[in-house]
Amino acid sequence: MPASSKAYIKDFNKGLLQFLQQSPSPFHAVASMAETLEAAGFERLDEAQSWKLEKKRRYYVCRNDSSIVAFKTGSKDLTRHGINIAGAHTDSPCLKIKPQAEVRKQNYLQLGVEVYGGALLQPWFDRDLSIAGRVHFQNKQGRLGSVLINLEKPVAFIPSLAIHLNREANTAGAVNAQKELPPLLLQFASDQAGKNYSFDNFLLQQVRKQSAGKQAASVLSHELFLYDTQPPAMVGLEQQFIASARLDNLLSCYLAMQALLDSKDDHASVLVCNDHEEVGSASSSGAQGPFLRKVLERWVGSQHKAADAMDRVIHQSLLFSIDNAHGVHPNYPEKHDDQHRPLLNAGPVIKINANQRYASNSETVALFKALCEKVKVPCQSFVMRSDMACGSTIGPITATELGIRTLDIGVPQFGMHSIRELAASDDAAALAKVIKAFYQR
Repeated sequence: MPASSKAYIKDFNKGLLQFLQQSPSPFHAVASMAETLEAAGFERLDEAQSWKLEKKRRYYVCRNDSSIVAFKTGSKDLTRHGINIAGAHTDSPCLKIKPQAEVRKQNYLQLGVEVYGGALLQPWFDRDLSIAGRVHFQNKQGRLGSVLINLEKPVAFIPSLAIHLNREANTAGAVNAQKELPPLLLQFASDQAGKNYSFDNFLLQQVRKQSAGKQAASVLSHELFLYDTQPPAMVGLEQQFIASARLDNLLSCYLAMQALLDSKDDHASVLVCNDHEEVGSASSSGAQGPFLRKVLERWVGSQHKAADAMDRVIHQSLLFSIDNAHGVHPNYPEKHDDQHRPLLNAGPVIKINANQRYASNSETVALFKALCEKVKVPCQSFVMRSDMACGSTIGPITATELGIRTLDIGVPQFGMHSIRELAASDDAAALAKVIKAFYQR
């Protein structure tokens, strides 16, 4: 079925919404991608073991359970043809539960939270929230283990202060993250009744529900996040939009993965989805860390023993950094440069910045435009207003780490970094079509 058909787009978006729903944390996103890749014949590699990589094979490797690199080795010489790489990130701005989480006030149990990344805070109020993430435990034999948990049902709520008690609520919107964001979980009959409650004991019960955690004796640590339980949805009178949490940037992870799965196996191709982009990428599993480079070095080293092989491969390679872009908001058109106002449902966006906040240059832009022409997908350009600061992506970071030619692109969206964001129904499938052609170029 042609990728331009409405049936294809509908099927693509159905898979995207399912992926978003089952990925409330970076850990769950990577687990979901790993499951999909294995079903498509990708073999999991262990970084602690020696690798024997063969041509025309499919492999993937995970780090920290929150970052993933999947690749097809192809049939061509890497030093002559290079590697086509598409990158995205698995994390999204959110509220992360503190290690010593219990907060007790006025007979209520609340959870202390940290703001992860540059979250838009006001939309977190008055939502039905749940909890998901990774928990480490010790079993009865003293061994350590970990499981992913997802409570799925609403268990927490951050109530707004009534406007009667805050008449300036609609004019003074600053949120005190320490004071105002702890969500409600329980109400006790008295202060005394709540003193013995332990959130870790609650987590222990959840861990024991998992097959890998049945013998758990105690919870030692956790990385847990609050998330909105409202499911992703197609919205609008003609369902022209996708509304969901974590569109930035799980949408890009999904479309790049689908492009890798759908592309031919002849050319060496890579999908990298890093964690910690929203907090600077400086981690062992982030784009500023060694994860991608180490995978590429082991791959190149399995085929070429020359000392300069890696440098020669990188010179022939290309990275597309995929991260959502700012669509022009009809209520705030003045926030965009007059000549660079990307519209939803009008194609992927090329992101350009003179100060290297994006890594696109004239060469990589030309390559992308040629691909778009080839597969008949329109494209747009975004440049931040000259009087406003510009965000960044894994593109400049990975380009710096590897020395690789890089392009920054993404689909346009509204509400970036909100608890619920809005993208277009056609754009993700369109960009997946271009990335498929990129993998096969």
